[in-house]
Amino acid sequence: MTVERPATPPQKQPLDVEDAIARVIAGVARLGTEQIALAEARGRVLATAVASRVSLPPWNNSAMDGYAVRAADIASLPAHLRVTETVAAGQFPSRPVAAGEAIRIMTGAPVPEGADTVVRVEDTDAGITAVEIRLNRDARKNVRPLGEDILAGADALAAGVTLGPAQLGVLAAIGATAVEVFRKPRIAILSSGDELVTPDRFDEVLAGRKIVSSNSVTLRELVIEAGAEPVELGIAADTKASLREHLGRALSPPGCDLIITSGGISVGAFDYVREVLEELGASLNFWRVRMRPGAPIGFGMLAGTPWLGLPGNPVSTMVTFELFARPAIRKMRGHSALQRARMTVRIDTPITLGAELTHFLRAVVTRQRDGSLSARLTGPQSSGVLSSMALANALVVVPRGTVQVAAGTELQAIPLGFDAEFVLSPEAAGV
Repeated sequence: MTVERPATPPQKQPLDVEDAIARVIAGVARLGTEQIALAEARGRVLATAVASRVSLPPWNNSAMDGYAVRAADIASLPAHLRVTETVAAGQFPSRPVAAGEAIRIMTGAPVPEGADTVVRVEDTDAGITAVEIRLNRDARKNVRPLGEDILAGADALAAGVTLGPAQLGVLAAIGATAVEVFRKPRIAILSSGDELVTPDRFDEVLAGRKIVSSNSVTLRELVIEAGAEPVELGIAADTKASLREHLGRALSPPGCDLIITSGGISVGAFDYVREVLEELGASLNFWRVRMRPGAPIGFGMLAGTPWLGLPGNPVSTMVTFELFARPAIRKMRGHSALQRARMTVRIDTPITLGAELTHFLRAVVTRQRDGSLSARLTGPQSSGVLSSMALANALVVVPRGTVQVAAGTELQAIPLGFDAEFVLSPEAAGV
């Protein structure tokens, strides 16, 4: 995907977080569409509405086990009717219901012509050849009319709907075998640093010379979790030539929809990413953000492809992916809701912070017995403490300008992880 639009001049001062997020979202576009089989569509976003080929239910059917009768025949109770046949789900009545007759009927079976009411078996003597109707509890409600759920020709699902198990079940029920969805984004992932090796070279780590590029693994899995396709470019050395070569691969056919780099964007002597991007003609939108962790973060366009530069510290990489990359990917995929819904939590310990930055603190959020949510920090909040993210299920947001946070203060928190909609109960948390 290429996005051609006038570049916004890079800011002279670091941006506030929300301003930077807005710039990233504005800098990417929804992708084109494709037809895919229903079996491949879980998690995808519908690009067009899907009309139903049939009505659901396709005929008047019974909502109860009971007896299909004419309402006029049970106006006076008890009523005694002749049972002419039994109809189960998957069968059809052989004849209409006449005056003084009933058909024994099971849930889901078609209601016969002539009948307009189904009496629950519990309101009868449950007879086989003849039945006594003892109660009439508004029995018309026990008939599901044709098209009560969906009428043939009507839209069963609207454009923009995310396809989960329930939606796929509806599509199967109306006869859809393929759907038009927004294309899955291809996300290039590039780590940089002479100190980095892939996990299969762990002997060099044991020798004390290298560290594993955990960001390569983390970003790959985050991209997959976000519903996109990772394109792994490997690890670039701390040279301009290596960076140019790896970035060039991201632009080669079939290309990518977003390039994500990690590392090389701070102010170190070997942080060449910005220099190489400018040499390649990239337009830079912003370079730094007032946040911790993750202040050195950049965004721009490289040959028409959005580029997002994340910090190299593992925690910073994950936090900035959540804040910037995830909403960008969701927009590309066709979603309207781009960011996770925040929740209100009470912090359980006092905190002292620098006032000039917005802080994102790794925490474990638990639901208390009164229904409130409590947040406990996972430990040291250094951007190099990878375990602090592995233990966390949320990021607690401390707004810029805040120095002291007292225990019990209410703050906003962003849920994390593939099961981000869930929080621990007091029992599970050992409270």
